[in-house]
Amino acid sequence: MKVLIINGSPRLKGNCSKLIDEMVNIFEQEGIEVENYQIGAKAFRGCMACNYCYEAHECVFKDDVNQLARIFNDSDGLVVVSPVYYGSANGSLISLLDRLFYSTHFDKRFKVGAAFAVARRAGTTATFDELNKYFTINQMPIASGRYWNNGFGREQGQIEKDEEGMQNARIVARNMVFLMKAIRDARLKYGYPEKEETKYTHFIK
Repeated sequence: MKVLIINGSPRLKGNCSKLIDEMVNIFEQEGIEVENYQIGAKAFRGCMACNYCYEAHECVFKDDVNQLARIFNDSDGLVVVSPVYYGSANGSLISLLDRLFYSTHFDKRFKVGAAFAVARRAGTTATFDELNKYFTINQMPIASGRYWNNGFGREQGQIEKDEEGMQNARIVARNMVFLMKAIRDARLKYGYPEKEETKYTHFIK
């Protein structure tokens, strides 16, 4: 089984990375393959709603989004971690996720999702809610923990002093592994639920 982790921080070996390392240790102990991707200083422009992807099955912009799409398709779970900027996720990460989810038309149902927000002080719960919306609109179960998925620290490595946040990262990773394995076994035994054709109801007619 495989998990794709997207680190939305531009800071290499920062607090987001420290939290991710805590999760990776659990995944590796459980025999889960990990593909770890960090935005770093890369620039991602936003989706321009051209719908090129509906014809070409990839985004019109030839950057890492198309590579991540292939990894995402082959993964059983997705972890997204973001620093908090003005009470929300990193803008580059949001641009990446908008395009990643919109340009990929494979079935994302029952891939397990988990999101974390990292901040000096505030804005983590709003960011956490923002990131979870990518999962819920695609019928992806969310791996929860014993608290909202956040971590606190400003200077490099400070998050390691947030014992509750680091513990929750381990809990979420274990819960994620359990869900992925349970879904795999249930799929083999029962198959997926019936998939209905999508209905689009517009507010203005």
